[in-house]
Amino acid sequence: MSYSLPCPPCSSSTLRSPSVHGVCWPKTLVSRNGLFDSATKTKPRRAMTARVSSGMNPEIGERLYLGMDFGTSGARFALIDKQGNIHAEGKREYPEYMSGDTRDWVSSWKVTLFSLLEDIPVHLRSLIASMSVDGTSATTMILDRSIFKSGETLGRPFLYNESCPDALPIVKSIAPENHTVCSGSSTLCKLVSWWNSSDTDKGSVVLMHQADWLLWLLHGKLGISDYNNALKVGYDPELESYPSWLLSQPYSNALPSVIAPGKPIGHLKEDITQKHGFSNDCVVCTGTTDSIAAFLAARATQPGKAVTSLGSTLAIKLLSTRRIEDARYGVYSHRLDDKWLVGGASNTGGAVLRQIFTDEQLEKLSKQIDPSEASPLDYYPLQTAGERFPVADPNMMPRLLPRPESDVQYLHGILESIARIEGKAYSLLKGMGATPVEEVFTAGGGSKNEKWIKIRERVLGVPVSRAIQTEAAYGAALLALKGMEGNI
Repeated sequence: MSYSLPCPPCSSSTLRSPSVHGVCWPKTLVSRNGLFDSATKTKPRRAMTARVSSGMNPEIGERLYLGMDFGTSGARFALIDKQGNIHAEGKREYPEYMSGDTRDWVSSWKVTLFSLLEDIPVHLRSLIASMSVDGTSATTMILDRSIFKSGETLGRPFLYNESCPDALPIVKSIAPENHTVCSGSSTLCKLVSWWNSSDTDKGSVVLMHQADWLLWLLHGKLGISDYNNALKVGYDPELESYPSWLLSQPYSNALPSVIAPGKPIGHLKEDITQKHGFSNDCVVCTGTTDSIAAFLAARATQPGKAVTSLGSTLAIKLLSTRRIEDARYGVYSHRLDDKWLVGGASNTGGAVLRQIFTDEQLEKLSKQIDPSEASPLDYYPLQTAGERFPVADPNMMPRLLPRPESDVQYLHGILESIARIEGKAYSLLKGMGATPVEEVFTAGGGSKNEKWIKIRERVLGVPVSRAIQTEAAYGAALLALKGMEGNI
């Protein structure tokens, strides 16, 4: 059974862009310049902040489409029309709610979700036809779906970068060799770890990803996911089903129903429409992961085109004609129409930089770097022990020494080392049979650093540029648009 939405007839005013459903996008969506600022920055112990900018007034009767991106350090929204014009955008930092000695991510995400809805200009809310959400890949939640406790979380979430080495031997014993789930940070390892360590009654539990759960708060139908988020729990997007080796396990009853990203689930809950002023016919669509949303926003349309998301971490997506899967290297493929998004996510990235430098220092020091000269310094910048891709090693230690006296040289060395990790990742994908990279578009906060782009262009040996759109929230808004286009 196929979950793909029908594609409206293409005309001379549209271009086909690779998408989860092959929907035809207007030319204005392909060629329009980016309008977003840099990604949300992590600022510890700060209250929530918000920035909303309103664009042009929509024409009478024009419908709008809302995308929300829940990243590692904060959330954003983008509100677009059918032509891809942005009418409003905003961002929020996650509030630091605590539960004992641990951070209460559930409360933090929920408050941020409804804060973003409040940040949307009141006069635009009734025009929103549909909405979608992206979240961090493999961020896993276990909930109770019994009639009396429906939606109650059973323990804290497993975050995207957490590893469950206790479950890895068990998963490896049931899954095909080198399958995507054969990584300690996979969703399946997190489910198995929870299942074997919890004494909770498991008869009514359901697994949901961060994006699934946030969308559930909006539409109220528990236990629905999309096949991008569900990939790391073992769902096969090519066969559009869970494999038999997974369905035979005792925890298979906890697996969510899976449909295509950007597919309508149901209408926005009545209490939300009444409280916030949304229209009664506003539709909630399935979401995707943050890195795929960033890829959709960038619109890298041909095999060999790639998007590197330089946010708190480094995520790579390469459009390939071949599907590549190998957990030994943290490599997996997401389905995108009749092609595949091949790649992985490294724990290196901007979060490491901000452990060492302030934003002001990063800007000032970067200006003094000569990107044409290679740095002799060799680092492996990580926040903590553990790497996912291009090396899957939960015990890998950060390497940020020796530190030269010059901060300019130190930053140069770190930026170049991250670029080498990126280069190693693309070389690995090519060696495994993926379409060779020909051009790289950059999304995320790191896309604003022109010196870093030039360093990466030299290291990678292919053209590197900032994506037309750089924010995952824009890609999530495209999913919301696509959900309605499919119903035309």
